[in-house]
Amino acid sequence: MGTMSDSVLVCCATCGRRHRYTAPSYPCVCGAPVAAPLDPHGSPVTVTRRVWDEEWVGVRCAACGTESQWPRPEVGCPCGTVTSVPVDRSAAGRTGRAPGSRVPAHRAVPVRTARDAVTAAVLHLRGLGHRDVRRADRRAAPGIALAARGIVAQVDPVPGRLATARDVECLWLSAMAESAQCAHFSRGGYTDGALAGADRLDVPLFVLEPCGRCRAVNAAAVALDARAG
Repeated sequence: MGTMSDSVLVCCATCGRRHRYTAPSYPCVCGAPVAAPLDPHGSPVTVTRRVWDEEWVGVRCAACGTESQWPRPEVGCPCGTVTSVPVDRSAAGRTGRAPGSRVPAHRAVPVRTARDAVTAAVLHLRGLGHRDVRRADRRAAPGIALAARGIVAQVDPVPGRLATARDVECLWLSAMAESAQCAHFSRGGYTDGALAGADRLDVPLFVLEPCGRCRAVNAAAVALDARAG
């Protein structure tokens, strides 16, 4: 695995194809962009199973010192193999910008996989001020449940699947049980019943666009974004 500034060359263990990979940057709560520092001397590992706790890596912002959990770098090969890219732990505290420098916009994460969909939702929730986003253990509705202090969310990462009124109602009930806000993120959109139910229950609905943007599709979602701004 070779290196060129903040990028590395990763060789697929299955087909031998070589990929140039650059770690994406994410927005710290202070606004500075941070990216996981790649280790050019580490050994890439083929991903054969998914464990939630192993999907994230801690990266410390050099501007404010905050350490946040972001998706572990990985490369998807056209042959179907996914390779985890090694991270330089010793350099994790040197990522970010110098204090006082201009903060550029963070790079969006294109939504191509279920993992990308969760990442886009996590980024949006953090942009709303929820720093401690984590996976929750709810199984009442399809998709992946997320939670942070004061909010619960549901991510439906299946392209083409319309979230239903039941999905929205289950999320609302979970939020009521925890005295929290809620938000629903769908990659495929919503049925008319889901839209009507969300308006009745005041549940914010977002569509995960292929570019990584979380687009508000009802008044409650617009209001949630506005309060955060």
